[in-house]
Amino acid sequence: MHWSRDTLLAITEEWIPSGLAALFYTTSPFWMVGIDALLPAGRRPVPSTAAGLLVGLSGVICLVVPSAVREGLGGGTLAAFLLLQLSGIGWALGSLLQKRVHSRVHPFVSGAVQQLAAGLAVFIPALLFEHAPRAITVRSSIAVCYLIVFGSLIGFSSFIYAMARLPVAMVSIYIFVNPVVAVCLGWLFFREPFGRRELSAMLIIFVGVALVRWSESNRRASASVPAADEVGAIPD
Repeated sequence: MHWSRDTLLAITEEWIPSGLAALFYTTSPFWMVGIDALLPAGRRPVPSTAAGLLVGLSGVICLVVPSAVREGLGGGTLAAFLLLQLSGIGWALGSLLQKRVHSRVHPFVSGAVQQLAAGLAVFIPALLFEHAPRAITVRSSIAVCYLIVFGSLIGFSSFIYAMARLPVAMVSIYIFVNPVVAVCLGWLFFREPFGRRELSAMLIIFVGVALVRWSESNRRASASVPAADEVGAIPD
């Protein structure tokens, strides 16, 4: 389920602009929190956590919608939206089921095994349907190395580690930060526009992230207090 996310995202970006795809995929935290609430012994979100998710989503909408509208909403928009929702459900369900598996294996080892399995899963269709490039440039080689190091080794391993250590709602907000990072890197390396709208959207996103983190921290603190009282209680 994990490897299907990037595969389906790559397919949909052949149909719609990448900005619109990013907007569609910001529903993933809601799928993750919602599925977690429906699973046995799942955590139901408190109102302040849900409010933080909505604030973060509104910030992403402010950041992405204007460029997505300029690029157009025609073509396979509906099909791409449905496919990305299927991708988000698969990613959320796989992550939550993994979180419920008790293992002595270090999260980094678990992430390595999953990435190896993903590579094997897509190797056969890639071998059948994709042709090797006639020429490999230095720029493309650097791009592949960057994706291997930061996208897989660091990025995915960090996600696996966070899922093993943090509440689901807190981990799910990472998807709101991705567009902010993309805007900053675009301005830094390609001098893409960065104005008041981008700054306002980033501030809104940070408020949403802070609200979710505050809500989940209070929730964990409230849950630990009764446990501490029970341990320190003197039996009659």
